Amino acid sequence: MPAFLIEWVGFLAACLTTLSFVPQAWLTFKTRDVSGISLGMYSAFTLGVALWLVYGLALGAWPLILANAVTLSLALAILVMRVRYGGRRPGA
Repeated sequence: MPAFLIEWVGFLAACLTTLSFVPQAWLTFKTRDVSGISLGMYSAFTLGVALWLVYGLALGAWPLILANAVTLSLALAILVMRVRYGGRRPGA
């Protein structure tokens, strides 16, 4: 497979996985309802995304860098809300 095609496959995969995360992040920002979010799972997920970003930076792989930078910022924001609101439903 040609290198440019491999790069495009990486960008497409990065866009799809990152964009699939946006609706859930938006709903969480809008409702502030983090009661269904596991602190342990989300902490592990956020650390994993951060490590993927470091890996992408080490390789100079732009699909990994861009996708994981966006996902990390969204995941960190949700993780901060999860810690701040403690998993309570809004208004509870």
